[in-house]
Amino acid sequence: MAFDYSKSGYAIREDIPDAHRAVWQMIAEPGCWWSSEDRIALVAETRNARFCEACRRRREALSPNGDFGPHLSTTHLPDVVIDTVHRVTTDPARLSRSWLDGVNAAGVSDEQYVELLGVVVAAISIDGFHRALGLPLEPLPSAVAGSPSGYRPPGAADSGAWVHTVQPEHAGESEADLYPGGRSANVISAMSLVPDSVRMLLRLSDAQYLPLRSIRTPNDNANSALSRCQIELLAGRVSSLSECFY
Repeated sequence: MAFDYSKSGYAIREDIPDAHRAVWQMIAEPGCWWSSEDRIALVAETRNARFCEACRRRREALSPNGDFGPHLSTTHLPDVVIDTVHRVTTDPARLSRSWLDGVNAAGVSDEQYVELLGVVVAAISIDGFHRALGLPLEPLPSAVAGSPSGYRPPGAADSGAWVHTVQPEHAGESEADLYPGGRSANVISAMSLVPDSVRMLLRLSDAQYLPLRSIRTPNDNANSALSRCQIELLAGRVSSLSECFY
């Protein structure tokens, strides 16, 4: 069975492998802007980036904008897409609006970028869980037949972010589930140009961190074995090590 943590040596709540299976299945399906094969390749490149010498040289350089040689790659994806995945994975703190403008100019649309980002974030989260437990990574999923839908939320508009977003007051019926209770947070709306990217994030964060409804309630630890203070201490430490903008 996929995502079987029974041999990990730890008592793993069942909602965690359930979330991992659900998100893995979403990745295996055609997205809005990428095929299922492309989405699976994005996961493969996320894994390649960890062992990529070009990424190591770039991360150690004063500026990320030099020529650091070819990336370690095992997929059919275009060079600009491979570079984007590797940069998001290994050097996220130095991404910039001008960098994204360059990615756009090379042929990757904002919509494609946001969907790519959703897949990469999900892969990093799930693979990181495996590495923390000392377990081998889950095999890549099998592609589900079909074509990208080309769906763009009608409420998407310029809200001052790098890409268009759907704010709660502009969310239609199809996007209402992105904002439980009508509340928004930048980390949620940031990927709302591709709603399924948000849905994958919420599915994972509900299990691995806290449900959105619990974040504003200091004493709610969502039935975790950890106290809320311990949860936030760990979350803050991980954010610091990951050079998170927050």
